Amino acid sequence: MKKIKKILVANRGEIALRIFKTCKEMGIATVALYIEEEKKSLYVKKADEKRSLGEGNLRQSFLNSKKIIEIAKETGADAIHPGYGFLSENAAFSEAVEGAGLIFIGPTKDSIKMMGDKKGSKEHMLKLGIPVIPGFHGDDQNPEMLKKEASKIGLPLLIKASAGGGGKGMRIVEKMEDFDLGLEGAKREAMNSFGDDRMLLERYLTSPRHIEVQMMSDTHGNHFHFFERECSIQRRHQKIVEESPSPALNSDQRKKITDTAVKITSAMNYRGAGTIEFIYDTDGSFYFLEMNTRLQVEHPVTEMVTGFDLVKLQIEVAEGEKLHFSQKDITQRGHAIEVRVCAEDPENEFLPSIGKLKYLGDPTSSHVRFESALSEGDDITINFDPMLAKVVAFGINRIEATERLIKALETCGFLGLTTNSEYLQQILKTEGFKKGDTYTHFVKSHKSEIDSKKIKATKNNLALILGLSQLSLKKSTSKKEQASAASHSWNNLTGFRLY
Repeated sequence: MKKIKKILVANRGEIALRIFKTCKEMGIATVALYIEEEKKSLYVKKADEKRSLGEGNLRQSFLNSKKIIEIAKETGADAIHPGYGFLSENAAFSEAVEGAGLIFIGPTKDSIKMMGDKKGSKEHMLKLGIPVIPGFHGDDQNPEMLKKEASKIGLPLLIKASAGGGGKGMRIVEKMEDFDLGLEGAKREAMNSFGDDRMLLERYLTSPRHIEVQMMSDTHGNHFHFFERECSIQRRHQKIVEESPSPALNSDQRKKITDTAVKITSAMNYRGAGTIEFIYDTDGSFYFLEMNTRLQVEHPVTEMVTGFDLVKLQIEVAEGEKLHFSQKDITQRGHAIEVRVCAEDPENEFLPSIGKLKYLGDPTSSHVRFESALSEGDDITINFDPMLAKVVAFGINRIEATERLIKALETCGFLGLTTNSEYLQQILKTEGFKKGDTYTHFVKSHKSEIDSKKIKATKNNLALILGLSQLSLKKSTSKKEQASAASHSWNNLTGFRLY
């Protein structure tokens, strides 16, 4: 075992802040990386040391693995944490980090390679006897052959890039006459996004749910699940609402899906944090979709309901420690829901919003995690992902968590920017959400209900109103709420914020 004394975080924004928080609690020094335009950002200020990646595009900065490793060695860092996105699922980066004598806080390069290829990962699952969605995962990419395979699989059909994710390189085909155009578009988008235009074909399930299982494995043969998150509410194949527990699963179904996830990580001899994603059908059957070999954006949901600090566990595993608990020690308590507040305009096809953040309303209610690396006066550009903050609410049950999340969104305005905050509130208020009918077509199916009230741009709200609402919310926090919060390790303060 090697105790880590200093970690370089090869990422930015709220995930860098999140990692710094745990490092500080563990007594580990931190190094932040930044590009010049973010030199004064909150996450940079909170690190013990900071190093510039200069100016230029992502390939010259946060995707420049050689430069990042050189900085890590210069600063005397023992380890690199990749966060999520950027180089977090890059097998070559993992190998290069360890080749430089540093610790990579993540899985082995072999695990990343295996699960980074959707085609290869599905073939591996079939060998393990894990169900996958019926489809074609072969090497032959001849368009005519793919069209023949599509006819065998049947409609509706999903054309999907073998490499990558995030909804890129995907097309739904409902009529065979649309297949050629769909294939052409998916291949073009996949090549532009991933430099790889290999395609998979899958039966498209009409009313599925997206359910994922949080995993953590040490290097001593222990493989644990931290229960499931449901991430079915998506727009353009990108998650916008995540929750745990899933409203769809009973105890037997939950055990089947989590046992399957443990079977997968055990067979792989996996290391560290990972998330195994499943498609869950209306009849209770489920199919392996993919595995993300990293920490997820929505990991706070799991931390809220289990009480475990997943970043701390990642670091302990990287140090070679044996995780000193058993599966029965991991339990689900209460309910947690997360939404992603983004700088985008719901009334204008969700186009990115740019501008200067003039006022940041902070939801300081009990049982709410507000994770953002923004400060008033920051400039929001189109250079990075539009997510401004993650807002996560915890409740004794799903109803309470929903109510607290709506209230939190009402008080965390981002003045100067147009955001999707009101849009998210409308989703949480629909009858479909209240009933737990959260299928992947939710946004499309409930469009009229979500749009029943005009989505107002956050920039039109008044700072004074937000400030008064926030003050009122603080005063209304009851002693009962505070006592309940204190019983949960991730809610032991009134109003959780990274810094």
